[in-house]
This record gives sequence, structure tokens and C-alpha cells, in this order.
Amino acid sequence: MRLSLRFVLPLILILAAFAYGIVPLVDQLTFRWFVRDLDMRSALIVNTIQEPLQEQLAAGSKAKTAALFTKITQDERIFAIGYCATPQSMPLATRTLPAEIRCVDLTRWSVGVDHVLESAQGPLHVAVSPLVTEAAPEGKLVLVHDMSFIVRRSDETKRYVIYFFMGLAAVISLITVVIAQLSWRGWVAGMRALLRGEGLLRQPVAMPPAAEFRPIARDLQRLIREMESDVRSRDESQLNWSPDTLRTILHAELSGEDVIVVSNREPYIHQRRGERIEVQRPASGLVTALEPIMRACSGVWIAHGSGSADREVVDKHDRIAVPPEKTAYQLRRVWLSAEEEAGYYYGLANEGLWPLCHIAHVRPTFRSGDWAHYVAVNRKFAGAVIAEAKTKNPIVLVQDYHFALLPRMIRDELPDATVITFWHIPWPNPESFAICPWAEEIVAGLLGSSILGFHTQFHCNNFVDTVDRLLEARVDREAFTVSLAGKLTAVRRYPISIDWPPAAEMVGKPIEQCRAEIRQLNSLPAAHAIGVGVDRLDYTKGIMERFRAVERLLEMKPEWIGRFSFVQIAAPTRAGIDEYQNHEAQVRALATRINQRFSRTGPPPIVLKVEHHEPQQVYEYYRAAEFCFVSSLHDGMNLVAKEFVAARDDERGVLILSQFTGAARELPEALIVNPYDADQCAAALHLALTMEPSEQRDRMRLMRGLVAEFNVYRWAGRMLLDAAVMRRRGRLLGKSAATGLDG
Repeated sequence: MRLSLRFVLPLILILAAFAYGIVPLVDQLTFRWFVRDLDMRSALIVNTIQEPLQEQLAAGSKAKTAALFTKITQDERIFAIGYCATPQSMPLATRTLPAEIRCVDLTRWSVGVDHVLESAQGPLHVAVSPLVTEAAPEGKLVLVHDMSFIVRRSDETKRYVIYFFMGLAAVISLITVVIAQLSWRGWVAGMRALLRGEGLLRQPVAMPPAAEFRPIARDLQRLIREMESDVRSRDESQLNWSPDTLRTILHAELSGEDVIVVSNREPYIHQRRGERIEVQRPASGLVTALEPIMRACSGVWIAHGSGSADREVVDKHDRIAVPPEKTAYQLRRVWLSAEEEAGYYYGLANEGLWPLCHIAHVRPTFRSGDWAHYVAVNRKFAGAVIAEAKTKNPIVLVQDYHFALLPRMIRDELPDATVITFWHIPWPNPESFAICPWAEEIVAGLLGSSILGFHTQFHCNNFVDTVDRLLEARVDREAFTVSLAGKLTAVRRYPISIDWPPAAEMVGKPIEQCRAEIRQLNSLPAAHAIGVGVDRLDYTKGIMERFRAVERLLEMKPEWIGRFSFVQIAAPTRAGIDEYQNHEAQVRALATRINQRFSRTGPPPIVLKVEHHEPQQVYEYYRAAEFCFVSSLHDGMNLVAKEFVAARDDERGVLILSQFTGAARELPEALIVNPYDADQCAAALHLALTMEPSEQRDRMRLMRGLVAEFNVYRWAGRMLLDAAVMRRRGRLLGKSAATGLDG
């Protein structure tokens, strides 16, 4: 026993000294952790309240500002909040703001660096952030947190550390005594055995093998690494979405994955021009969004070969490497007969599904022959996907309403495939969609997707309601998933956008030069006010309603006659369909009638340009116009609105936006109108023409910030990140089942 105490007493003394030495260190570390948490909390609060606070300060509403401050300080940890317009001003603050904090002192404090202030109330955490308005370019926001809870927790931590080491000393002492006693007895027994002539060595005790636990340990370690990778990629990549950001994410999350894109439109078209072949790149938001994915993944893009020279340039497998300047992926072309194209594309897709989903007062046409072609073409594309898949579990991105049946066809042949389908047009309510004779087949086909994306949450809701109405499927409205035949589909909102920043050639020409050249091109006076509309000549775009709004403006405000013209760029589309032919005739007739009525003594009020314009020409019109009018009667998103915002780097111009576009939910700073209300639209036109430059700048600056942050690369990246997480989860569950971890 005395021998044991010789070990125990020094050990207890060492542990006690170590405990009293480590307590201050633990105290410092705990304090730093809490201060870092307060730093992050302060930054989050400032970012949250910055926009409403700037609006109230700009409006000069001190009462509302004080009420906002009081509401914020209801949080038990927020001690005070204040705002200093200038170093010489009195702070606009809650009553609890310490006297030690004065506006004149803030100039000596580093903005963005947080401070700990010892005051009469105890330790306080003070964060100073810039909050600039037009009236106060030196404005600063002060946020004060009460740190008394840190002192309390620090005291608790000290007690817990001391108790821990006391317990640890007791346990170690007990173990030391036991081991010492056993060792002493073992040494004595060994000596006795040696004296008896017995061997000193004993057979080792058999231990259970550790190898059986190694697979589980490896899986857990891999899971931790993957979860850390997922969080890191999402946090670091949210700041600035760009082609490089997207490429980095793809390499990190989907490196080595088999990626296939399917769309009706191809990213590169080969057209014969006499003896030579030209390569055209269609002006398409879809192409802009998906090209970075394909360049990064070196996958395969499957599309309908529609160019006059497309067949001449492909290999024996109907493939060609693209882009031409630096090949990065394969374009696989699928050939359609004239009958297939007429039935699948012009028939069911554009005479049936397009008007059905847009609810634009055009009766959809459904023919059994068109449906047969639609099924056959979807099956033909499914065969191309299966032929191009290098693995049993490719990632397949299916685009738009042309391929509603394709996801199910792919999953029937490749059950482990991850199919992401994006529906680029609206999804109507269940009653409207039930008009389609093959509504159940279309919905069931889409539910072959692993992820099904729409532009807005409203369209997601409509789709889930349609599933609930038409199919015997399990719908989880909290998680927004649908389970059909054992396959789970996640229904998600992914609002599409445009490339940001715009290419240099799009915005390279100065604004004033664009204004002068566009007016000269259209024979308009130099000081003439113009508005612009850019659309395909489609009945869903509200061009007729737009012209009636111009007519109503000239009736209500005759001073604009001869001083204002509306330029409508209308690209011809689907000319083989009767409804489109009739619509073009009606648009031309209405423009002619309005011009005859109001242009007797000056420029025409409507300049109708039914012709194709290159993207660079369109951007010149955006930059030259006083406003852009988007009057769609129903739209999934509408990228023209975002293009106009991107084009206006002068932060001028007004966007008039239909309430029936998906973009209206993202760009509330636009003038939101009901295109069916001619008086309201006319009033919006007059407001746009007379709006003060400062208000134009404020509205445009907010919209440009949103388009910059939520650009097309974010749209594509979010879908692929969700797919990567889904695939990792699937692999983990599969391994868990294989190793018996599911129980």
C-alpha cells in the first residue's frame, strides 16, 4: 500500500497543478470562441436589417427606425443598437446605448473589426459596420451585444474543468493502485515460479480480431469526409457564381462522373452556305447554362440534328467533338424524319403541351398520331442515352417539355441513373392539365426523374397537386418528394437566369452611341423617346396587349404623340403552325392600325421588326431604350427581363414586367403590371417615360445585384450539387445495407 501511495500522491499533485495551469487557457479559448460567435452573429444581423434600415433612413422616418431598433433589442443578448449619420451627429439609438460609445469616437475604430468594451454595465461586444445612404455617405451602424452570459459560462467552465480533473485524479489513482497491486503480485508469483523452475513466459490471451470493424470504420471516415466536402463546397461557392466556380464544383463533386445532357436544341448547328460550312451557336439561355457543365465534365450532349450540314460533319456514331475552337465534349445528334418532327415537335409539343401549360387562351390540339410520334421520338432519344452511357449510373440532364416520357424510359433501362429533368415552361393547375388525354402517362414519365425542377415554387405546387389528383403515388408535401413504384422524385425550384457579367462585346458600345445609332437606324429624331420589346412572335408573349397599352397611352397622354415610339423586335417562330400564322397577321394588322391613327404628322408610334436579330444587336436596343416592356401572358421565367437589366450598366432605364412571369417574383423593383389591364399598362408606360434618374438608378441597382448573384451558373450548380448529395446518400445507404448497419 505504501508503494502505491508513492505513485499516487505525486500523480495527484501533478494533475492538480496541471488543472490550475490549464484553467486560464481554457478560459481564454472559451472567451475567443464566444467572441467569434458574436462576430458572426453581428455580421448576420447587419446583413439582414441593412436594406429595410436604409429605406427607412432614406425616407427620414425616425419613428419607424426607432421602432425597428427596439424590436431588434428584444433579443436578450442584443444590448443596444445605434446609427451615426456623421461623426459630429448625435446617434439615433436605443436608450441602452452606453455613454462611452459616441459618434465622434467611431472614426478611431476600424469599420468591420469588432471590439470588446469594458463599461459600467459589464463587458460589451461592439460591432461597427458602414451603412451608407445618399444623405449620409459616412453613416455607420453600431451593434452592441451583452457579454455577461460569457462571464457566467466562463465561471461554469472553470468549475467543470476543476471537477473533471478531480474526478480524473481519483480514477487514475484507483487504476494506479490496482495495477500496482496486480504488478506486485505478478512479480512475486513470477519469482516463485522461477524458483520452482517454471517458465517465465505465458501464452498470450487471445484477443478478438479488429479486422471485422475496419470496413465500418472506413465507411464512417468516408461519410465524414463527404459531409465536410459538401458543406465546404456550398459555403465557399455561394459567394460568386461564375464559369470557374461551376467548373471547380464539378471537378470536386462530380469528378469522373458520366454526365449526359439531352435537349431538342443543339448547342452547335452546322449550316451549308454554298461551298462552305458555317458553325452557328444559337442564342439560347439553355445553351449558355449547360455549356460550362459539359466543358467541365467532358460528357455527351444529345440533341436533334437540325442543321443542313449536320450529317456531313459527324462520325459513324453520329458524334462530333465541340466546341470547334477547343474541343471539350461530344455532341451526339439524333435524326428525325419530317413526319416525326411534325408530330413530336410541331404537333404534340407545340400545339398541345405549349398552349396547355401557358394558359394563353389558345385551344390546345391533341392528336393520337402526334402522341405516337412523341412516344417514338422519346424512345429514340432514350436509346441514344443508353448507348452513350459509359456506366450504369450516369447523370442525365433532360431539358424541357419535349421529353416528358424520357426520364421513365431511362430509369427503366438504367435503374441507378440520376436523372435531373428541368421543365422550362409553366406547369398549370391540375384541372387544366387534365385536359391532356395522356396526362397520366406524361406525369408518370416525369416521375422517372430523380430531381424534377421548375422555375417557381408555384409551378412546383401545381405539379405536386397534379400528381395527387391523377396518380396513386405517395406525396410528401413537407419534403416535396413523390414516390411512385418505389422510385423517389424530389420536386425542386431552380429559377433560371442569364450569364453574368455580360460578355464584353454585348456592352462594349457606349450608351450614347447606342442611343444615336438605334434612332438613326429607325429614322427617329435624336431626342425621340423609345421603348423596346424583344420576343419570339408567340401568342404567349402578350405583344397584342403591349400594342394596346401604347395606343391607350397616346389616348390618355396625347403629348407623347410624335415624341415616343415603341420598337418591337419579334423573331419569327413555328411558322408552320396555323395559330402562329394567325397571330403574326393579327400583330401586323394592329400595328398598322395604330400607326395610321397616330403617325400622320410624325414618326410611327410602333416600329415592328419581324426578323431575327443577333444578340449583340438586341443589347444595343436594350441600351438605347428608355424602358423595356415584358408583357407575357404566362411565362416560366422570362430571360429578356434579366437581359435588359444586365445590359444597363449605366443604371438607367425602367423595366415594365408582367405579373404573370416568373421573373416578377424575383424583380419586384420593376413596374409590375397586369398585361390585360390596358389602363394600368398605359400608366406604367407614362411613369417609365417620366421617372426621375435617381429612382431609375435605385431600382436598377437592386435588380442588377440580384441578377449578378442569382446567375445561370448558380442555377446549374445548385441542381448538380443536389444530384451529387443524392448520389452520395444513395451510395452510403447501399453500403450500410450491405454491411448490416441498417439493423
